[in-house]
Amino acid sequence: MIPPTPTRPIARLVADLGSENAVDREAAVARLTVIGSRAVERLVRVVESDALPIARVAALGALEAIGDARSLDAIVHAIDDRDAGVTVAAVVAARGFLRGAHGAAALDRLTAAALDRERPETVRAAAVRAIGELDRATVKPLLAKLADDPSEAVRAAAALRIGRKRALDPTAILADAAENGLSDDPAALRNALVDGGATAALPHLVRIVDRIREREQAVPTVQRPEWMNARAAAHGALANRDSRIALYDLKESLETGTPLPVEFLAALSRIGDTSCLEPIAAAYARANGDPWWRQHLADLFQAIAKRERVTVRSAVMKRIAKRWPEIVASR
Repeated sequence: MIPPTPTRPIARLVADLGSENAVDREAAVARLTVIGSRAVERLVRVVESDALPIARVAALGALEAIGDARSLDAIVHAIDDRDAGVTVAAVVAARGFLRGAHGAAALDRLTAAALDRERPETVRAAAVRAIGELDRATVKPLLAKLADDPSEAVRAAAALRIGRKRALDPTAILADAAENGLSDDPAALRNALVDGGATAALPHLVRIVDRIREREQAVPTVQRPEWMNARAAAHGALANRDSRIALYDLKESLETGTPLPVEFLAALSRIGDTSCLEPIAAAYARANGDPWWRQHLADLFQAIAKRERVTVRSAVMKRIAKRWPEIVASR
């Protein structure tokens, strides 16, 4: 049996949600997400407090990933927050409850936000995109009403979800891929990830990473690079949002011994932490026949070690120096 996480570490992680350092904030979000339901009450308090917007946005991101119904009241109330960034984060978090037992409460608040012309259009458009993921018959009257809205952004969001045009909306494509399975077109999926990854639900992006990895293993070898490029785009979308929730897949990908698309390296460079250094060192040692890959791994190792302030005296660097001295010497 796993012992419960002590209160003090959770409190420390919650405090890091307000850090000015984006890496520290996202590390806290990732760890709180893993802690899960035990962290919900603390995260709700942050959302309901007068903490800085960056802290409340981070807390909403963690609650979105956890998906615990106890957070719904705080999330839907945050849709009315005065800070647009907090409101958009709340809209995205509320979207995850639309198809569950509490869907009516989430839908009511999102509908009110979509129709309120006093709100910023970024908030209204985000609400429309969230609502538009529901069954067409359920949302068609609302979308038809918004088709003549004064806001161009709101009209565009509504139009993309009416009839066949919805199929062109990258957020809808990603939602469908996460919930119903992948199509047979990795290039189209990659394009949707590039275009819609910034607003897609984080759990959708993680599910897509897992689905693509499964597909890569099932298709003929000649088709795998296209699917790997799509998975790289998913990691790029997550890294651009400073999310580490799929960092496990990046580390496991290094263990394959195969050079990875540059998007993998870019994602690792942005969100990689100390736990990535040993997999990178091992990949570096296996890359003797590929100077390009080897140099990129060395650069990545150095970048992460510098950002994470890992010195040669640290335990992890001593382990690496013992097994893979060449990469330590390359610093």
